[in-house]
Amino acid sequence: MFWTPTIILHYPLYMNNLITAVANHLRTAKRVLFITGAGLSADSGLPTYRGIGGLYNDKLTHDEIPIEEALSGQMLQTHPEVTWKYLLEIEKTCRGTTFNKGHEVIAKIEQEKPETWVLTQNIDGFHRAAGSHNLIEIHGRFSELTCTACHSSQTVSNYSELHTVPPACPHCGKMVRPNVVLFGEMLPTTAVETLYQQLAKGFDLVFSIGTTSVFPYIYQPVLIAKQQGVPTVEINPGQTAISQQVDYQIPMKAAEALVRVWESVCGLGK
Repeated sequence: MFWTPTIILHYPLYMNNLITAVANHLRTAKRVLFITGAGLSADSGLPTYRGIGGLYNDKLTHDEIPIEEALSGQMLQTHPEVTWKYLLEIEKTCRGTTFNKGHEVIAKIEQEKPETWVLTQNIDGFHRAAGSHNLIEIHGRFSELTCTACHSSQTVSNYSELHTVPPACPHCGKMVRPNVVLFGEMLPTTAVETLYQQLAKGFDLVFSIGTTSVFPYIYQPVLIAKQQGVPTVEINPGQTAISQQVDYQIPMKAAEALVRVWESVCGLGK
């Protein structure tokens, strides 16, 4: 009956030691891989379901279909007005948000360690806005629109700039779509090739941040690093598919944990 209070009493010390241990690895690493998911953008106020659709979590859409069906490649082809209806709704919910301290820390680490890379599932573009350059945006970017016919592209700050639904290409008049991976679609070839190229070079430290790690291309880099003896870190307040596999599991929100790790790195450098 006295065990639980003891855990609570020593929890801050345990967390400090955990942060310090991870900071030690980060301080000496040259090539760092950050794998990020919706949990990082949640600290900017975005809903966490699939990175953008938290307002539909465990619920059907207004059209009584799952959001995965509404936001599928098949639906875009057959009933584009349905897909675009929910793209517009989700984008409006996310409008006005921007990158947070966690994104800033990752960008700062890349400045200090130029061989740092980010593999992100998020389509919000926050890593790019925060200053990261070595980016693998494996699911694309919401603000980039591509014509389904002539393949011309445009960047929009928000979807209120669009005048029709579905929106039309300003060059050929055909439908445009966001440059993101919808449900049932293939990953972008260039992004996958870049990921494999960087994995082949190896990393000195791998972070998994704010992701449930359910996709093979998200959890495999962590498992590969583990097999190679490379330190692995997960930052997630909950347990995930890789929580028992990593060397360090930090049960904190993404931005808070990243700030604490970086502050510890800076403190170790003094």
